[in-house]
Amino acid sequence: MSKYYSYKQQVLEISLSLLEGGYFGTKHGSAGNVSVLVSGEEAVVITPSGMNYASLTADDLCVVNFSGGRIEGPHEPSVETGMHLAVYKNRRDVNAVIHTHQIHATMLSIINQPMPALFDEVTVSIGPKVEIVPYGLSGSSDLIDNVTAKLSNRCHCYILQNHGALCVGPSLEKARLFVELLEKQAMVYCQALAMGREITTLPEPMPEGLFQITKAKQDMEIARKESLQPVG
Repeated sequence: MSKYYSYKQQVLEISLSLLEGGYFGTKHGSAGNVSVLVSGEEAVVITPSGMNYASLTADDLCVVNFSGGRIEGPHEPSVETGMHLAVYKNRRDVNAVIHTHQIHATMLSIINQPMPALFDEVTVSIGPKVEIVPYGLSGSSDLIDNVTAKLSNRCHCYILQNHGALCVGPSLEKARLFVELLEKQAMVYCQALAMGREITTLPEPMPEGLFQITKAKQDMEIARKESLQPVG
């Protein structure tokens, strides 16, 4: 059995859960992608390109290195592999990446509308603002560059203009939770916008103050990884 099997199984389980929840936009397509960082290696397990999630097995999943080279797997890795790798290279706190086409976040993507801090329990998890990543064709260097430019805000969720959403986290389970929190808040926000009334947001400086809790956890994860690196 492959040494990556447990990681493949995790990615498969989360992918099927997202499919069942409708977070990939359809239940019979191959939109969206999921990856997890292999602990102690510059390697990532990621979903394959163009395959119906409902038919996937753990053996179908791909393992790639940080240069995008295939280590293991019978299929081509996701066309968005470069975007996932850019996140891991630029956000040392991140161990999992999920790209979805969830409905309400995608609605905001086509009106180019970032989402402000609306609820304290969501803000402390995903960040004080869900920013719009400018459009880039799927799998393109433009999209990779545009995502990379936004990562320094250290938030866990982003809206990809005219595309979908990107959620990152310290684990697959947490990233999956952030997908749900993003959709919950996006659904409420879209419906509130449709009412045409003034929308209240969390008062300043509460959003940034709340997110300091999450940043502290991110710093701890970065420190943990640095402690595992060989000296010299």
